[in-house]
Amino acid sequence: MKLVVLGLSLSSSWGNGHATTFRALLEAFATRGHDILFLERDVPWYRSQRDLEDPSYCRLEFYADLQELERWRTEIARADAVMVGSYVPEGVEVARWVQSSAEGVTAFYDIDTPVTLAKLERGDFEYLSPEVIPGYDVYLSFTGGPTLRHIEQHFGSPAARPLYCSVDAHKYQPLDVPTRWDLSYLGTYSDDRQLTVEKLLNAAARALPHRRFCVAGPQYPDSIEWPANVERIDHVPPAEHPAFYAASRFTLNVTRADMIKAGWSPSVRLFEAAACATPVISDVWEGLSDLLEPGREILLARSTDDVIAALEGLTEKQARAIGGAARGRVLAAHTAEHRAAELEQHLEAMMSRPAGALASVGR
Repeated sequence: MKLVVLGLSLSSSWGNGHATTFRALLEAFATRGHDILFLERDVPWYRSQRDLEDPSYCRLEFYADLQELERWRTEIARADAVMVGSYVPEGVEVARWVQSSAEGVTAFYDIDTPVTLAKLERGDFEYLSPEVIPGYDVYLSFTGGPTLRHIEQHFGSPAARPLYCSVDAHKYQPLDVPTRWDLSYLGTYSDDRQLTVEKLLNAAARALPHRRFCVAGPQYPDSIEWPANVERIDHVPPAEHPAFYAASRFTLNVTRADMIKAGWSPSVRLFEAAACATPVISDVWEGLSDLLEPGREILLARSTDDVIAALEGLTEKQARAIGGAARGRVLAAHTAEHRAAELEQHLEAMMSRPAGALASVGR
């Protein structure tokens, strides 16, 4: 099929998890024989930090504003499916334009579902509004569970389906490198994650001065007081993620508050670390045990003491067994190939609906 994607970014992984998600998913989707055009808003902060400008698996084009999107109206109209991602600049106007231009299936891909729904409840329509949701034929969500029913019943989506994040298993593999840190965390700064980082990493670092820790990711305020045994790295490019995880005895998974509340919201980093066979210590939320088995494939931490117990109490053999079990689970169910097949199934299901059954708002 011909798929057009309008996403936050494919070209730059700086400060966002969207790029790595789209890269893995679309490369696997292209491998299944499909043709892809990715349209990205040309903004200064990504333009200056691009680490992928000419992908081999799709055509990448940039547009300066809504008016310039008109250049692709014909391609939008002729596409079998058009997918708009969350956090696309002026996303509500983009949605109206896509829904009025597309003749095939239209989809919204929400990589930030709980954050999106919290914004809608506050009347914050930065990139999505209740008005345009019914106009998308299918709402694809990073979050599963009861949230999907809520999107259909409360917002009038014709079909809300899970499309979790995934990992490119060809790029994320175990590596034999020296261990640099006992516990690492890879993630962009977020106010509602920092309290957990303080509790599960910084407090553990203060209690274990003989251990080594690392926090990697951009946008952390200078006002944060890091313990002396916590190394700070401003940015780790995706190509270096496997080496980063391999250098960690354990790595930390921290979830945003809205996603903890919704449950069933795994992060890209969770699957990436697991694919590298690095044992993960995670905060706790409903649905996590459906993805990875606690105690065997992942360690759960509610307190600083839980982290200390893992770092001090588990043998290297036990830690490796947890990492290996997690890798096996991810390879069996959470790779980009799995998600590409699911995306294909969701879009084809919409295409096979009776004539006139697709969402008609704005068309």
